[in-house]
Order: sequence, then C-alpha cells, then structure tokens
Amino acid sequence: MNASIPREVLLYVKSRKQITSFYRGSAQQLETTAGGKDIPMGAASSSATNLSPDVGEAETALVLPDEQARAVALVEELAPPRGYALKIIDVSRAGLVKKIFDTHLSGVERYPVLVSPATGKRLEGADAFTEPSLLNLLPADLRNVRAFTQLKVDAHQVDTVRSGLLSFSEVKEVHLITGEWDMFITLEFPSGPAANKRQVFDFVLQKLAKIPGVQDFSTMIPEYSVTKFPI
Repeated sequence: MNASIPREVLLYVKSRKQITSFYRGSAQQLETTAGGKDIPMGAASSSATNLSPDVGEAETALVLPDEQARAVALVEELAPPRGYALKIIDVSRAGLVKKIFDTHLSGVERYPVLVSPATGKRLEGADAFTEPSLLNLLPADLRNVRAFTQLKVDAHQVDTVRSGLLSFSEVKEVHLITGEWDMFITLEFPSGPAANKRQVFDFVLQKLAKIPGVQDFSTMIPEYSVTKFPI
C-alpha cells in the first residue's frame, strides 16, 4: 500500500510596480518647448509642446510587498523539509488563463494564496500565514518510528512511574487518563535500519516494564503515520 500523499503546493503572490529611476534619453530624443529650450527625459513643462511618448518614462521593477515576502519565506522554510515541492506564481507577471483563476483563485481578495491541489485547502492573506496554519495545511509523513503504550499503574506510585518514564529520551509524552488504563505514553525512535517493531517491544519489556509501580501494559505500533507537528 502506498500511503504517501501528493507533495505539491502552489503559492500565488501579487507583486506591484515600483519606479526605480528616471532616465535621460539621447540627444535625438530631446524635445523643445515653444521657446526652443531642451527638455530632458523625466521632466516636463506646462509650456512644452509635442512631447514624444518617451518623455517622462521611468525604469520600473516588480517588487513583492514585505508582508507577502515574509509569507513566502515561511513557506520556503517549512514546505521542502516536509516533502512538498513548492511552485511560486506571480500573478502580476504570469499570463494566467481563466481556468486557473476559476479553480485556484476563485473569490480571492488578498495575496499571497497558498493552495494544496491534493486537498483543495488554501490560505489567503499574509496574516493567515502562521506556522500552525501551515503545518495544518502541510501534513508530513512521520520519519521516525512512533509507538503508543497504555499502562496500568499502582495508585500509590503514580509519581514514581511518571518520573521513571520521563527519564527515557524515547518517551515523548506522558498522559494520565481515566478508564481501564491509567497512563498513555508516546514513544519515538530515530529512523534507520535499527528502527523496527522489535526495537520498540525490547524497550517496553526491558525498560518500561521494570519501572516500580507498572502493573500491566499494552503497546500499539502504527504501520503508517502522518503528522501536523513540526518535524
């Protein structure tokens, strides 16, 4: 079974034109006022006549506003490590066909817009680009081996068991729960050739089971996991 999900997101931004400099044309491009005075490029006079189209033109550049640039930087930081190919499209530059607007940008009022084609989810507007919202939109395959163990614990030794559990680096979370079991813990082991089910069970039997106060335990190991937490 191939459990992996499509790994591509589209980030639409909208740059704006910014004047970088005015420029002076050649001698042939200079025009004259009614009094015969030359008018350089980038200047104008109320008495000027027959100015060429070039007069007053300026060099411009498309610049991304700071709030959009910050959102782009955040997506570039989070998406690749989570296994996503990121495609950035500047709608001010691209000759986008109407179909793209209908499918991905329909109703959009603010930029940037991050779209997940696989799920149809999207973020719109720079203020929506936070780390929690991006992690929610970009679930990632869990790289490490994770397991979950339920424990029955002597009621008089709960603190002892909790301290013992937290002393192991493999124990990532400890939860006190109600019902048939008393504790629920999350275990995590680095990925690699040695990371397998036997490693998990060896840890549970050789270490967790020997903590004073642990009376019974049951361990579950997922076949495949996706996480929205940082990786």
